[in-house]
Amino acid sequence: MDIATIGIVGAGAMGRGIAQVAAEGGLHVLHYDTKAAAAGEARDFAAGMISRKVDKGVMPAAEGEAASARIETVAELGALRDVDLVVEAVVEDLGVKREVFRTLDGIVGEAAILATNTSSLSITEIAAGCPRPERIAGFHFFNPVPLMRIVEVIPGILTAEPIVDRLCDLAERIGHRPVRAADTPGFLVNHAGRGYKPEALRAFDEGVADHVVIDRILRDGIGFRMGPFELMDLVGLDVSQPVMEEIYQQFYNEPRFRPNPHMRRRMKAGLLGRKTGAGFYRYEGNRRIDPPYQEFRKGQVGPVLVAECEDQEARALLIARLEAASIALVANPEDAELYVVMPYGADCTGAALEHGFPPELTVAVDPCCALDGRPMVSRMAVIMTNPATDPQAAEAFAAALDGVEGEAVLIADSPGFVAQRVLANIVNVASDIALKGIATPGDIDVAVRLGLGYPKGPLEIGDLMGPRRVLRLLEWLYATTGDQRFRASLWLRRRALLGLPLSA
Repeated sequence: MDIATIGIVGAGAMGRGIAQVAAEGGLHVLHYDTKAAAAGEARDFAAGMISRKVDKGVMPAAEGEAASARIETVAELGALRDVDLVVEAVVEDLGVKREVFRTLDGIVGEAAILATNTSSLSITEIAAGCPRPERIAGFHFFNPVPLMRIVEVIPGILTAEPIVDRLCDLAERIGHRPVRAADTPGFLVNHAGRGYKPEALRAFDEGVADHVVIDRILRDGIGFRMGPFELMDLVGLDVSQPVMEEIYQQFYNEPRFRPNPHMRRRMKAGLLGRKTGAGFYRYEGNRRIDPPYQEFRKGQVGPVLVAECEDQEARALLIARLEAASIALVANPEDAELYVVMPYGADCTGAALEHGFPPELTVAVDPCCALDGRPMVSRMAVIMTNPATDPQAAEAFAAALDGVEGEAVLIADSPGFVAQRVLANIVNVASDIALKGIATPGDIDVAVRLGLGYPKGPLEIGDLMGPRRVLRLLEWLYATTGDQRFRASLWLRRRALLGLPLSA
């Protein structure tokens, strides 16, 4: 049966966004909120957004007028008795949602679907108090709904399969891409996002680099649209930190999702981001005030030996940049005054000792590939020192490369630099999602691209890096740190060993 009439409970940002896309998709919308004025304001807001589309020529005037006319406010829940679907979009509180669904269950017809827009609460738990839990499912949109063209469809343990199919069909009718996800903490998108921000936070907390440098590496070097710290400032630490803590607790303290205690202190201090004028960055109005980039003291850079590495393309690009900077290159270790290593997984300390180079004259440059498939060193040289490295030599090397066919940044010793460890964790978390059957590999990649704005899906990133390289990288990180969060997913391990792609 086609869904023709939808009831929406809750008139906040999500409720009004769902009302807009539903009306544009041809559905008759009945919008309810406990505050009647809020429902009216939501209707007016949605109509205003539709009118802007008409003004921009995106939508014909007649179509816009018809869509706005399909949004109707109602003063009581009983007015939803004849709808085909109700989408609940009220506060993220289990008790409140259960009460809403118990009430709705006694109002709507037997064939009606009851759906929740919850972003984190268990669908099964929400449905548990209802006489007919088989007709309850998750229908999770993302904010802003008209722009984020993805919706997670989440069955509870008792949800009937036809309900899921009907919600997927409806999502497509209103112009959204449905992805089916299991009823697990964070569902699909929030779960998959545990590899990016948390690992960047750990590198920050370990003193590998400050937030500005980490953002530059992952945004300008690797190719993410936003660095993790500017992203947290945009979302608000009062939103992102509780999500991290909740997912960690719901997975019974899974080490991969371990939150950072430093972030809770920042949240308590009111450093929430744009909304408070200060987060990791400072803001004036809505404009971010960026601190100065790293400045390097120039100095003499003696003959340099670039060690052999497994990524010959990255090594060749680094050598080209050194030649462009008029730095002499040598092949004989006895002739070198500075040694450059390009490891995967290892830190500068380990790589210097493995090559037998003097640690005080050794730096490391990251050979990691950016998300466009080119080695990052083609546009950004991420230079890593070890505790014994002569700081003047490292700064002179960075100064010589900075601005010569790309940027240069300096970071402290870290297994996997910054980019390698962040990318490896993104791939590993997504691999475990696939292992547990939370979503298909194709849906994982689509959901992350649309829901998180990554240029590539996490399993596509794994294929770009090479599954065996990702596996070795995780093994290096685990062996060096002893931290359980780096243990490789069995799904990733088996495919890497068998030479199978991750994103197929």
